[in-house]
Amino acid sequence: MNQDKRQAYWRANIALIRNLLIVWATVSIGCGILLVGPLNALRLGGVPLGFWIAQQGSIYVFVILIFIYAIQLDKLDRKYNIKK
Repeated sequence: MNQDKRQAYWRANIALIRNLLIVWATVSIGCGILLVGPLNALRLGGVPLGFWIAQQGSIYVFVILIFIYAIQLDKLDRKYNIKK
C-alpha cells in the first residue's frame, strides 16, 4: 500500500473514531448530566429517563458503538484492501 493510501485509510479511521466518541459523549454527558432535569420528566419502566440514561443508557450506547465501529472498520478495510 502506498503512503497516500495509507494516510487516507488512517484519516478515515480516525474520523470514524472521533464521530463515535462524539456520539458517546453526547449521550453520556449531554443526556446523562446536562439534560438530566428535563429528561427526568419522562419515565422509562417507572424510572426517570435521565437517571436511566446516566446509569445504563450510556453503557448500552457504548456497546452498540463498539459493534458499529467493528462493522464500519471492516468496510473500511475492504475499501482500502487491508489484509488481516
